[in-house]
Amino acid sequence: MSEPCLSLRVLALIPPMTQLNTPYPSTAYLTGFLRQHHVPASQADLALQTVLTLFSPTGLDAIADEIEQEDEVTERVALFLEQFGAYRATIGPTLQFLQGQDSTLAHRINTRRFLPEGPRFESLQAYVEDAGDPLAWAFGALGAQDRARHLATLYLNDIADVIRDAIDSRFEFVRYAESLASSQATFEPLAQALAAPLTLVDKVLIAHTHEALATHQPQVVLLSAPFPGSVYGALRIAQAIKAQSPQTKVVLGGGYVNTELRELGEPRLFDYVDFVTLDAGERPILALLEHLAGQRGPQRLVRTFIRQDGAVRYINWAEPDVPFAEVGTPTWDGLPLKSYLSLLDMLNPMHRLWSDGRWNKLTVAHGCYWKKCSFCDVGLDYIARYENASAQELANRIETIVAETGQTGFHFVDEAAPPKALKALSAEIIQRNLAISWWGNVRFEKSFSAELCQQLADSGCIAISGGLEVASDRLLKLMQKGVSVAQVARVTKNFSDAGILVHAYLMYGFPTQTVQDTVDALEYVRQLFAAGCIQSGYFHRFACTVHSPVGKNPEAYGIQLLPLPAGNFAKNDVGFIDPTGVDHDSLGQALNKALYNYMHGIGLEANVRTWFSGKVPRPTVPRDFIERALMPLP
Repeated sequence: MSEPCLSLRVLALIPPMTQLNTPYPSTAYLTGFLRQHHVPASQADLALQTVLTLFSPTGLDAIADEIEQEDEVTERVALFLEQFGAYRATIGPTLQFLQGQDSTLAHRINTRRFLPEGPRFESLQAYVEDAGDPLAWAFGALGAQDRARHLATLYLNDIADVIRDAIDSRFEFVRYAESLASSQATFEPLAQALAAPLTLVDKVLIAHTHEALATHQPQVVLLSAPFPGSVYGALRIAQAIKAQSPQTKVVLGGGYVNTELRELGEPRLFDYVDFVTLDAGERPILALLEHLAGQRGPQRLVRTFIRQDGAVRYINWAEPDVPFAEVGTPTWDGLPLKSYLSLLDMLNPMHRLWSDGRWNKLTVAHGCYWKKCSFCDVGLDYIARYENASAQELANRIETIVAETGQTGFHFVDEAAPPKALKALSAEIIQRNLAISWWGNVRFEKSFSAELCQQLADSGCIAISGGLEVASDRLLKLMQKGVSVAQVARVTKNFSDAGILVHAYLMYGFPTQTVQDTVDALEYVRQLFAAGCIQSGYFHRFACTVHSPVGKNPEAYGIQLLPLPAGNFAKNDVGFIDPTGVDHDSLGQALNKALYNYMHGIGLEANVRTWFSGKVPRPTVPRDFIERALMPLP
């Protein structure tokens, strides 16, 4: 890459909303990669900045001023105004506590007399009336910090509800304005929202956008939209950039783009952004920077949408991707690592890792080594292109990140970290005496022996999640998961025996799944909890996507797809008709109720049919199936 290209100043931005406890890693990866190529790159988290401004004394003042202009308010908004003085006095100290800057405040928060309590606390009050301390089962006598973080999170959620009622009906800490973008065949909802009068949230976001432009003076801005809930915020940022600095080039990419905008044909999107790139961003951005520097023509862009003569055009010059081993080490330089909020929203032990604590996010390998599961987007780059790096290179990245951030916690964000790679990496970590903690996602492969699981624990592994999905051997075979229930039992027990928390991803509503399948699946799950194989789990409703084997070949799974809505914008989820006619929604309520109790050690001996509201068949699974699966092989 020659010098003119290297002079372009690049700013990578995280839009609202992604995570509040740790930076979403896309900008860290791209910034580190570009700096490796001597591009003057910087980054900023506008999602965090927006929240910290709104949730401050002056932010609450602005919220109250907006409310006073309303003729009518909801009951919870009225309650907020009644307690406004208490909210304003406590918001600053509470944020400092959640940022880890004032741990002693936990004692006052736990008195339940420091924070004003709104509707979010009502569930706790119900427990108080019935059983004394509502949080004792979750945190015990010594969990003062955890207890206080949970109460403080409920307090923030109360304020977020007020913002949603009175300021911006789309406001969420994670899924902000998600419905405007998720599987939206037409751009019209986003266009209307972006043309509407600015809300207070918009004004705060735009002010921080202007600050970032003034501070970094970028010539190119990269906007990462990993989820539908970050698209509206990304386009508000882009809109503000174009109004303030029309010569600045704006590039949109990220997970949402990679899955939902692969057939983009909407010219209006380019009123806000100049380029839209697909899949791993390193090669497309290098090509784009060279193009903007006059070193290559537009016909040699890589995986990039542009608007040309009023129409959307996709350009993909054949050029190899940057190998995973050469993408470099992510950097968090420029991000306010001490300002992130360690929230404790869900008491599910695995889900809390997502929102509690600041984790360095790192990838062990690009893509998935299995890439066969029929419910997954196995044809897309983030799954299909599997590449890894050596254990030595990964350990070098870990050491560099710890030295930069001062944080030793790592979340390996792979779709499924390969056992062979984890074995080599854990050995390297142990050999170097690296004192880190890490967790991530795996497939419950039989190669995770008791010895390997213990080695992973010795290297710092604290938790593992993996897919048990429908917990039915018939359906596991149909979805080409490559595991059996008995194998999952043995592998998860190996992890648990090594002191590693195990979380099971569970699924219901898969094509041809019957009521009997669902009842049997819950019986398997009950036995896995009772045997100490898993400690955490979550049931997801199956969603068919256009990129998955089910979406591409529905006949093989016995279903009929519904027509996609007409449009030229997003395509992802697709409805389908399942001839079984099962009411999966009602079954899902029973599944999640049972799972919630199992995680707390309740109802593990009860017949699984008691969780269902209607009449269901008795399970066909022997009650000692998991126990027998765990017996030593002869």
